[in-house]
Formats: sequence, C-alpha cells, structure tokens
Amino acid sequence: MLESIYPSLTNSEQRVARTVLDDLEGALFYTITDLAEKANVGETTVIRLCRKLGFKGYQEFKLAVVQNISSPTKQIHDEIQEDDSLIQIAEKLGNINTQTIQNTTALLDEERLQRTIDELVNARKIYFFGVGSSGITVESAKYRFMRMGFNVEAATDAHIIAMNAAVAGKGDVVVGISVSGSTKDLVDAVRIAKQGGATIICLTHYARSPITQYADVVLLGSSRENPLQGGAFSSKMAQIHILDIICTALSIQHRDKVYNMLQKTARSVSDKLY
Repeated sequence: MLESIYPSLTNSEQRVARTVLDDLEGALFYTITDLAEKANVGETTVIRLCRKLGFKGYQEFKLAVVQNISSPTKQIHDEIQEDDSLIQIAEKLGNINTQTIQNTTALLDEERLQRTIDELVNARKIYFFGVGSSGITVESAKYRFMRMGFNVEAATDAHIIAMNAAVAGKGDVVVGISVSGSTKDLVDAVRIAKQGGATIICLTHYARSPITQYADVVLLGSSRENPLQGGAFSSKMAQIHILDIICTALSIQHRDKVYNMLQKTARSVSDKLY
C-alpha cells in the first residue's frame, strides 16, 4: 500500500510514510499528532497522505494498517494467543489489567488531581461528555456525582453534547472523556464550552491529543488501543480508576456536605430494594 505509492509522494509525505513503515505496530497507537511530530510534518500532511491512499481520514488509514500486519487474534487481543487455555487467557488479562491500573496511577499528578477536585466541588454545574465506549464511562460518572448531591449532566449523543457545550459558561465545569482525545464531536464541544467560559477537564490517554489544547486540567490514563480494540475494558478500567480516586478524595475532603447528600440519595431509593 504505502510502498507502491511512495515514489509519487512529496518529501513531507514520504517522511510520514517512512515513519509508519519503520514501525508498523508502533504506528497503530500513534495519534495524528504523534505521527506528525515523529515525521516532523504538520497534521495536514498526514491527512493529505491518507486521502491520497483513498481513505477518508487517519483512523480509517490505521484500520487498514492493522488488518494487514498480523493475524485476527493478534490484531484484537495483542498478547493473547489462539492456543491459550481459558485459564491462561484469564491470567494474562489479569496481568494486563493490573498493569493498566498501576501505570495509570504512576501518571497521576497530585496538583492536577487537587485542582480537579476543587473545580468540581465549586462548580455551578458539571457536564460529562463522552461518545462511544467513553459514553458509558460518563454515565457512570454522572450516577456517582448525582449520589453525592452535585448538579450534573452526562451527554453521549453528538447533538446533545453540542447543545450542552453551547450553554455551558462561567462557573460550569466540562469533563471530556476520550481515550484517543481525537474524537471530533468531543473536541469541537470542549472548544465551544471553553469559548463560553467553562472550565475544561479532560481525561485522555494521549498527552498531546487535540482535546488537550482546550483543557485547563489534563488527567492521563494508561492503556493502548489499536483501531480494532476500541472500547477495550482495560481502557475503561483506567478511566474508572481515575474517577474513583477523584470521587473518593472529594468525599473525604468535603465529607460533611457529601455524607449528608449520600444519606439523602440513599434514603430516596431505599424502598426500591427488598
């Protein structure tokens, strides 16, 4: 694919192609920003190359790459082998998930965590935005913060996200959750909310992804996904781990307010259980 078109590419496009060809498996985990920086070109050059190859965008290009470099099992499950027993699969996944949480913890910055807690506890309203698999995470976050008595909204539909972003303003906090940090619907929304005066917190796995350009606070998780692994449970664990730390620390630091609300919300559903 790249080799056949290589001679007809411009010098800058050839640098992008060579960067990919020199490390095909590693390139699967590059964001468009990562690849552009490694090739020492602009992001528009990467997009131009993708379109010359007949792809609509960078993500579609990566999907084509992953489908041509390894077996289906390797593409989807990485370290899992086709002849592994169920116990071996369980043990490998246990090790992967444990390592994900440990790596995520190692990336956390105490000052950023504290600012996140301070911004959330003083927010007029909290908006959690996320699409696809990350949309499931934002729904969980909304539930947890609602139980603690916060004025909170979660949006997972692109149109609803856009409208919420348009009305968010000074005193509001928008938490954008995206593994790649490159989801256009989310990046556009946080940009609009930022322009409206809202504080932006982003939870992503790529420090130099597009969403971080608009963030007041960046929280990093650790888990890699290639295009066929979108929505991997390990990525979800990293997201939930960070949110659990924030909620737990917030509950301790503001225990009187939070405890009273936890009692109220618990009583409100107490008759729903046998």
